[in-house]
Amino acid sequence: MRNKIKVFRAMHDLTQEHLAQVIGVNRQTILAIEKGKYVPSLDLAFRIARYFGVSIEEVFTYEDEENASQIK
Repeated sequence: MRNKIKVFRAMHDLTQEHLAQVIGVNRQTILAIEKGKYVPSLDLAFRIARYFGVSIEEVFTYEDEENASQIK
């Protein structure tokens, strides 16, 4: 799953630490999500999107190349 958390943090001039504090996780979790090493729970993904005031689809993009060709 790809995400734009780093972009949204930059737009709002936020550190990983600050974002982590306001959504209730630690900085390492934000770092892991940004690097694509950790897929957040649906609840956490919604908390992140709500914090930035955008839809979850604006922050997270699911990419499954195998199934993408079948959906078209």
